[in-house]
Amino acid sequence: MTSEHLSKRLAKVADYVPQGARLADIGSDHAYLASYLVAAGRVEAAVCGEVAEGPYQSSLATVQAHGLTDCIQVRLADGLAAIQASDWISCIVIAGMGGSLIVDILAAGQAQGKLDQHPRLVLQPNVGEAELRRWLGDNHYQITEEYILEENQKIYEIIVADYSESVPSLSEEALVFGPFTKASNPEVFHKKLYRRLKHVQGINQSLRQSTNQEKQASFKHYQDLIEEQIRMMEEETKDD
Repeated sequence: MTSEHLSKRLAKVADYVPQGARLADIGSDHAYLASYLVAAGRVEAAVCGEVAEGPYQSSLATVQAHGLTDCIQVRLADGLAAIQASDWISCIVIAGMGGSLIVDILAAGQAQGKLDQHPRLVLQPNVGEAELRRWLGDNHYQITEEYILEENQKIYEIIVADYSESVPSLSEEALVFGPFTKASNPEVFHKKLYRRLKHVQGINQSLRQSTNQEKQASFKHYQDLIEEQIRMMEEETKDD
């Protein structure tokens, strides 16, 4: 299997898996990422965790088809329960889920001792990035890299976090938009801001008739944050 078999999104996720890592890919999407990384000699071994029988069988079929069963274990398990202490996992990938679900998986796994070996986390939330960033900081994981990309008219964010005894607090703006996301790909970041703004404007329009003042204030504040980011980016463009 070569990188041509991976989507643009998964190929970028692969870039953040350290050379020689022992990988756990949770919700592995046919085990494509693990199969590519093992075949390329990028990782020593991998575990692919699937919570449902159908995806489990699909991932198992991929691993068997590429003759990688000696290096990749496919396990039917809920979240990080797929990881065993004897796996010595050094990098966990969770990609293609909502940020809230990723938080639930990490929190449950942490309670089970699955993060005790302090693996690198390579995460790709489809939504809910702020909640995920907050959980990482609150649980001794410092965001070290981020990337934003577009594929098939969808925009994805990748968050890389490494364990640290001391994690600096993130500002509200950094929690919402990411400490490194804008710098990673300004053009796509700008596009996502405008999409978010249009979406939030629609919500705020519909909330005008609502009696829930707390919700109105929350979404109005969110719109203000987006508009300020857009204003700053436009100012930077003028300066250039």
